[in-house]
Amino acid sequence: MTMLAVIAAIIFGLGFLLDLVGASIPGGFSGMTFVLLGLTLLALHQAGVGTAGIRTGSGNWRSRARR
Repeated sequence: MTMLAVIAAIIFGLGFLLDLVGASIPGGFSGMTFVLLGLTLLALHQAGVGTAGIRTGSGNWRSRARR
């Protein structure tokens, strides 16, 4: 799990709590705002943003497959 997925889960939790209580944060932030932000972060996570490739040995899997 990457950092973006953890942050998205926290933001979903905040959005759920705000929606459950029916409150909004001054400035127009409601529960739906947090849900949309969480979805954006999950989309970035699925696209591979913020993930680091694990490199073992010399190079990637293609160089290992040619040996």
